[in-house]
Amino acid sequence: MEDKKYTFEELCTLTGVSSRTLRYYIQIGLVDKPIGQTRGAHYLSLHIEKILRIKQLTEAGISLERIREVLSGSPMPLPERTKKPGDISVRTHLWVGEGIELEVSAETAGLSPEKLRQFLKGVMQAYEQVKKDA
Repeated sequence: MEDKKYTFEELCTLTGVSSRTLRYYIQIGLVDKPIGQTRGAHYLSLHIEKILRIKQLTEAGISLERIREVLSGSPMPLPERTKKPGDISVRTHLWVGEGIELEVSAETAGLSPEKLRQFLKGVMQAYEQVKKDA
């Protein structure tokens, strides 16, 4: 199956990146040059994926130099997004005992609902064991 071909203008529209910015990314080598030359030049879905990844990283506040490293394969933890007024955060609160409360953000912790329940159950068991041993 042949990959769809996109013009420069289509690439800008599909990614939401200005033509000036996209030309700059191509110039500094963040985005590959088009396939072909002059009027026959075109881009593929791989170009779109790379541009969207660059856009995601720049919106997270990552420098273009660090983005270059990431795109070349260097592992990188993404910084936590800064919270803005109106953002919603869902958390689970577990009242363990007098003076002990546990707050968990399952999404940030990367826990499925099953794993979260398992974790909370383990916390309660550990607390009961500590109380019994005291």
